[in-house]
Amino acid sequence: MTVPAPRAVRRSARRALPLLLVAALLAPVGVLFQQTWRLTDDDRSLAARERLGVEYLRALAPVTDALVDAQSAAVAGRPTSAAALAGVVEDAATVDARIGAELRSQERWAGLRAKLEALRDRAPADPEAAFTAYGEVTDLLLDLHRKVRESSGLVRDPEPDTAYLQDAAGQALPEAMVAAGRLADLATLAARRPDADRTRTLAELAALRTGALSPAGDLVDDLRAAVDSSESTNLGGTVLTPLDTYQRAVEVLAAASAPSRTGPVDPAPIAGARLTAHSAAEQLQPVILAQLDALLADRIDGLDRERWLAIGAAALGVLLLAVLGGLLLAAARRARRVAAAARRAREADAPPDSPTWPPGAGPAGIPPGEPRPLQPAGRAGDPQTARWGPVDAAR
Repeated sequence: MTVPAPRAVRRSARRALPLLLVAALLAPVGVLFQQTWRLTDDDRSLAARERLGVEYLRALAPVTDALVDAQSAAVAGRPTSAAALAGVVEDAATVDARIGAELRSQERWAGLRAKLEALRDRAPADPEAAFTAYGEVTDLLLDLHRKVRESSGLVRDPEPDTAYLQDAAGQALPEAMVAAGRLADLATLAARRPDADRTRTLAELAALRTGALSPAGDLVDDLRAAVDSSESTNLGGTVLTPLDTYQRAVEVLAAASAPSRTGPVDPAPIAGARLTAHSAAEQLQPVILAQLDALLADRIDGLDRERWLAIGAAALGVLLLAVLGGLLLAAARRARRVAAAARRAREADAPPDSPTWPPGAGPAGIPPGEPRPLQPAGRAGDPQTARWGPVDAAR
């Protein structure tokens, strides 16, 4: 006998219900895992890119030191150490060849390197020309610092402590070092300029003094803010000691370069204060970069742990849902088996039916009106036939 179609559809729907329930629970688990993975992947990619920027800034730091020293030597008429500058330039070129394409810094580095090699091959004999030429190169160097910070994502760092550190190491400190070197070199040139240029020279010295002290103050503020906002226990003890040394050196530079109303500027105290501040900056900059890189590395490790936790949570969720689906399917099969057994039991206990075929047939399936054995001919149920029935039976 054919099962009606609606009943079959309802039975199929009941069988598919556990799977639909598991799929409905699995969908939000998959969505949450995808969102968590995407967010952690974006944060991890940014932190890894920032570490490349820190590596590039670490390579530019010796170039900044050597270039400022070479400028001071050229302005003072002393021989410059071409070998020292060439060595740090080659080291920076190696780093640029490895990660410059990803940071989109190769074009700017190529322009800066060409200028550096031109200075090394043709050192200006005139101190004024040397001051101008080195000033153009240091401007390109500071511009490369800004480019690396932007392309690596350091300027967009979401955490306060690392944001302050990258600003201190990648902007404030290089600008302060370059401006302090220019201030000391201009003080040296001021003693050689004629009295007619004294007003112009004093204005330039005041501007360079502000240009040196302002980023130095920003550096101090950045580092103290980084220490206050950081959860790292090593940052304060590592950074504050060299920072205090640098701050005292900057204070000496500020006092030595204060404008004088009584006579010409004395370049000797300014040059000495610049050397002290430069030495303190050389000690401070690698400390800042090392702490910045360590914080970024810790962030990457934390994001990796979050990714593994997300993977484990998703796997556990899928496993639990699979177990739930298996239990629901097993319960559905068990219910079907119990129902089938009950149906068979009812069929076994029921009395046997007397089949009648075709429909409307009499006993033994003989249609009404047909002659039956041991029965007189005639229509069944006829009174005449029924009256002679006992006589026929006695015969």
